[in-house]
Amino acid sequence: MNLNKVFLIGRLTQNPEAKTIPSGQMVCSFGLATSRTWTNTATNQKEEKTEFHNIVLWRRLAEIASQYLTKGSLVMIEGRIQTRSWQDKSGIKKYRTEIIGENMQMGPKPASSGNYNFKQGFQKPAEKPQAQPQSQEEIPIIEENIPPVINIQEKGEEEEIDVKDIPF
Repeated sequence: MNLNKVFLIGRLTQNPEAKTIPSGQMVCSFGLATSRTWTNTATNQKEEKTEFHNIVLWRRLAEIASQYLTKGSLVMIEGRIQTRSWQDKSGIKKYRTEIIGENMQMGPKPASSGNYNFKQGFQKPAEKPQAQPQSQEEIPIIEENIPPVINIQEKGEEEEIDVKDIPF
């Protein structure tokens, strides 16, 4: 059994670049940075390593990404690893490993009011007070100690069901 599956959560390093190829399909590519942190046991210092990934999205995912994602956006990409090759103008063979996105989950959008700080991440917005109802009559009151009312019809009052009325 073989499996080629990737899950990445990171931030865009650039705005998405969208193109429509001659067949009419849309393709979108961008860089994604993912970081991992650990504590160095020798120095007891926190260390961080960032990896940069090339992401390629097709069709509807490409449209959505180009419309909503920008540099710094948080996104989760589910996809597969693919390496493509080509020859440059001087005849040298080049390789590029990419993540072909098959699913995408966008993170919270940074507020234009400046609540986003790249080093600290997203700040929790101030909570807005809930609107209070104008009067107590608008809220139904349910008594817990009152038994539920059940209407039971007498046998003579039951309506017969015609087989022709059943939809299957």
